[in-house]
Amino acid sequence: MQEFLISKNEAGLRFDKYLAKLLDKAPKSVIQKSLRKKNILLNEAKADGSVKTKVGDRVQIYMRDETIAMFRGASSGEAASKETKTNIIPVPILYEDEHILVLNKPAGLLSQKAKPSDVSVVDFVVDHYSKKAHSGELFTPGICNRLDRNTDGLMLAGVSLSGSQELNRIVKDRSLQKYYLCIVEGKVTKPGSLNGFLRKDTQTNKVYISQDPDMGDVIETEYEPLDYNERYSVLKVHLITGKTHQIRAHLASIGHPLVGDSKYNTNAKKKGRPLLHSWQMHFPKMDGVLDYLSERSFEAPISDDIASLMKEENLHM
Repeated sequence: MQEFLISKNEAGLRFDKYLAKLLDKAPKSVIQKSLRKKNILLNEAKADGSVKTKVGDRVQIYMRDETIAMFRGASSGEAASKETKTNIIPVPILYEDEHILVLNKPAGLLSQKAKPSDVSVVDFVVDHYSKKAHSGELFTPGICNRLDRNTDGLMLAGVSLSGSQELNRIVKDRSLQKYYLCIVEGKVTKPGSLNGFLRKDTQTNKVYISQDPDMGDVIETEYEPLDYNERYSVLKVHLITGKTHQIRAHLASIGHPLVGDSKYNTNAKKKGRPLLHSWQMHFPKMDGVLDYLSERSFEAPISDDIASLMKEENLHM
């Protein structure tokens, strides 16, 4: 028999989901049968898989040690940490507490892996978390918003179960307000609001904007010019919905593509990455575990390439 103690980052899970993470190599049918036959107990009593775990709960597994070892393998967090420790790109941390990380992602770094050999922000988050004496926990931290590889700036990561759940909630319900800074081609003198429908072509990794409701997902983008000259405009963009390439395609659709964005502007005057920066985030009023962050704002410093062009063109924020 082996016993496991539920930590705060494992509390709140359905018992069967906890067991599926703990015994990640075991077939679901084996876990269900073990619960029925009382080979797996919760606080030394028979428990249904739907019950929610609590901090301090004790899980007893009445199996041979060799069987438990076979069913466990390495936890996802341990495996991820072992895979990435030699291949980590440091990401500046703007804010950290026991529940969240606020990061400043550099341009050129993936948010998450597309293939096993990739290096990503997630690798950094998992490695950083593993150094905080969380060994043995089943919880794996993760990012709560994504940025394109060549977009830099603010990203959020949850480093506790409750923190991750709350961050994911405010991202999903759009109560987290996200603002981007970008430089576009052409003169934009007035604020505007764009609506439409976005369809992604997975073969070309490009999106298309339409006013036809049958053509894709609803998107909404607001923008405000901060400064402009005859060639370029600096825009503050409020990303209301958050779809792939939304800002890039939406602004290109009205004749103001991002500087450097060859995907949506083949006649781009300047080459390089699209000059798009995840600039500010404003948290909503919140109750619960993140109430101390209610109505708090975070801002990521402007990257050198954006600052350089603004200086060159005498543009300001």
